[in-house]
Amino acid sequence: QVQLVESGGGLVQAGGSLKLSCAASGSRFSFDAMSWHRQAAGKQRELVAIIGSGGSTNYADSVKGRFTISRDNAKNTVYLQMNSLKPEDTAVYYCKAAQVLGLFTNDYWGQGTQVTVSS
Repeated sequence: QVQLVESGGGLVQAGGSLKLSCAASGSRFSFDAMSWHRQAAGKQRELVAIIGSGGSTNYADSVKGRFTISRDNAKNTVYLQMNSLKPEDTAVYYCKAAQVLGLFTNDYWGQGTQVTVSS
């Protein structure tokens, strides 16, 4: 059974930095796209950043230039380095890992980690 475990969330002052990690386990197959999403209180979950198996990346406009997504395929781990944090970055952050197996795609989600940015 595939499990994704996030870590690295916490409380930080505006302008500070945090690094989130998400380790995937329990699969015989490698993962394709891995991504970070966030959900602030009362809002819909949104995509923050995504990285393909080859390392191509894409970011939400709101985090471009401040956040960096990376991955270690040998460890099945994806990271999110968050710099220059703002109060509006406060949310529960979730990682997602996709596996494409033939015609089917399986999406796996982590349990979420809270990031709180104080002003």
